[in-house]
Amino acid sequence: MIADDQAMVREAFSILLGAQSDIEVVATAQDGVDAVAKADALLPDVIVMDIRMPGLDGIEATRRITSRPGSDTKILVLTTFNLDEYVYAALRAGAGGFLLKDASGLELAEAVRVVARGEALLSPDLTKRLIAEFARTSGTPKAPTGVRIGTLTDRENEVLTQIAQGLSNAEIAGRLAVAEETVKTHVGRILHKLQLRDRTQAAVLAWENGLVAPGTSSL
Repeated sequence: MIADDQAMVREAFSILLGAQSDIEVVATAQDGVDAVAKADALLPDVIVMDIRMPGLDGIEATRRITSRPGSDTKILVLTTFNLDEYVYAALRAGAGGFLLKDASGLELAEAVRVVARGEALLSPDLTKRLIAEFARTSGTPKAPTGVRIGTLTDRENEVLTQIAQGLSNAEIAGRLAVAEETVKTHVGRILHKLQLRDRTQAAVLAWENGLVAPGTSSL
């Protein structure tokens, strides 16, 4: 489903995504209220969600959709380079990733596929900017504390740190010299132990607990 307050954007994205053999556009929504209602009725796999819409914005719409009991809908938020603070808020609300509005049609289609698989759509460059934005708005990052992080093994903490740095499973596997399937197993255990829906929420949790901070990223 595509949620955007601009009719031309909705129509253009519908055409671009509808042309893909593995993607079906089941609906469009003109604002956040419309998006929440249609998400409840249609249960789409992925919603391409604009952040800034009149009335109920994309962040609150994302929060309502992802907090619905049993919800498995993934949210791909649309943003621009100068809206990092909105992106962070959207990720905290449960979005699975973000994409710049000037992305190509092929990039949009691939982003939908990535988010649908439950993978984080976080580029290394923008991941570092989000970490810096969180530090700027929240003060000094907290040291890792609390049971939620403490229940992880040393290796799981290591994997979580690299997830928060924006690395893919394949990249983490390369750095740890293990099989990609092993990394997938670690990621699954991290999400289960921390009761998180996807790796994007895991990244946010790592940022909030100081596992990754400005100047410490190895990207």
